[in-house]
Amino acid sequence: MASDTSNFLVSEAHLILDEARRQKSDRIKTLGSPIQLSGKALAIEVRGSYAWIAENTAVARKLDLESGKTTQLYKGHGGPVTTLAFADMNLGSRDEKILITGSWDRTIRLWNTETKELLSTTPNAHEDFVKSLFVFPSLNLLISSGSDKIVRFWDLSTPLQKEPLRSIGSISSHTRPVECLDGSVLSDSSAVLYTADTMGIIKSWILKKDDGPSPLWRGSIQEELTHHRTRINEMLYGNGHLWTASSDETVQVLKRDSTLTPAKPLPPLVHSVPVRTILPLSLTDLGEPYLLTGAGDILRVYDVSSPDEPELIRDLDAHWHDITAIRLWKRTTTETGITRVEPWIISTSLDGTIRKWRLSGKYDRDMFVQLLNNHASELLTPPPPLPKVPQATAPAATVVQKDGFELTEDEERELAELLDSD
Repeated sequence: MASDTSNFLVSEAHLILDEARRQKSDRIKTLGSPIQLSGKALAIEVRGSYAWIAENTAVARKLDLESGKTTQLYKGHGGPVTTLAFADMNLGSRDEKILITGSWDRTIRLWNTETKELLSTTPNAHEDFVKSLFVFPSLNLLISSGSDKIVRFWDLSTPLQKEPLRSIGSISSHTRPVECLDGSVLSDSSAVLYTADTMGIIKSWILKKDDGPSPLWRGSIQEELTHHRTRINEMLYGNGHLWTASSDETVQVLKRDSTLTPAKPLPPLVHSVPVRTILPLSLTDLGEPYLLTGAGDILRVYDVSSPDEPELIRDLDAHWHDITAIRLWKRTTTETGITRVEPWIISTSLDGTIRKWRLSGKYDRDMFVQLLNNHASELLTPPPPLPKVPQATAPAATVVQKDGFELTEDEERELAELLDSD
C-alpha cells in the first residue's frame, strides 16, 4: 500500500524556505536600521516621528522611529489587531487624537492617544474578523469592512461618549471578505467609496446622507471593476487614479474622474509573486512620479512618469519575509540650528521588523557601500546587485475550517504565521 508523502513534501519545501530565510536574515540583519518588534506588524501608519502599529500580538503600538522605543501600548483586544485609523477628538480640527483599532476579535475600539484611555468598545462590529477601517473626517463617518463580506458605516460625531458606536448604514453586495477601503468626500453629505474583496472585485459607490435628526448613510453602486484575477491586498485612491496591489502578482492603476466615468486600466505592472503593498508617491505630499511596491521580501521602486512605460529603478532585498506595508516618513532633523525635513520610507514585514530607507540622493558605488555600512540606503538610485533568495511557489488554495470560520488555505497559513511569535 502506497504511503502518502504529501505532508513530507510540504515539510521539505518549508524546511528549504525556512533555511533560505534564515540565511538571508543573517545577511541583511543590519540593513535598513531594523527595529525589532515583539510581534508582527499587520498595519502601520506614520504620524510625525512616530509609527502606529497594529500587531498580531493583540496590541496597538506607538513607536518612536528615531529611537526605536515604544512610547505607548494599547491593550484590550482579544485577537490580532489588523487595522487602525485616526479620528478627531475636536470635530473638524484634524487633530487625529483618537486612535481607532479593529481586530480579529470582531470589535472596534476607540482610544485617547494623549492618555491611552479606552474611550469605547463596539462589540460584534462584524460577524467575523474586522479587516479594514477608513475615516471621512469632515463627515464624522467611519467605514469598516470584515471577513463577513459586509461594509458598515459608523457615527463619529460623539467619539468621547463611553458607548458603542452607532451603526448608521451598511453595504452587503460583496460575496467575499472585503479587504480594502478608500474614497473621497464629494460634499458635506456625500462621498465616493471604493471597496475591494479577496476575489479581486472592486466596487465603487456613491454614499449619501439622509435628512433627519438621526440620519443614516446609504450607498448606491456605480460600477463593478474586474480587472484583477484574485485578492486585492491594498487599494489607494487619489488625484483621479485608483491604485491596486493584488495577489494576481500585479499592480494596476485605473484612471478615474469625479463623475466615475469608466476607463480602461493602464498596462499592469507584473511581479513574480503576490504584491501585498504599494505606495504611489504621487498621492503623498511629495507628489513625485514614483511607485514603491512590496512583493514577497523585495522592495521595488518604479519611475511611473510615463504610466504606459514604467521603469524599474531599484530592486532591494529589504526583508527576509513578506513585506506587509510601505509608508512615507518625513523625517525632521536639526543640526547647528538648521532644521531639515527628508523623505524616508518605512517598510514592515512578517519578519517582525520595521526598516527605514532614505528616499533620495545620488551616489557612486563607494558611497553605496558606505551607506550600507551606516544602515541606510538610498532608494532612487540603482545599487550594485544583491544575491537573490528563491521564492516559494504557493499551492492552489483550498478551503478549511478554523474555529467555525471558513478560511482558504492561504488564510490558514497566514493565521499560523501571525500567531507564531518566533
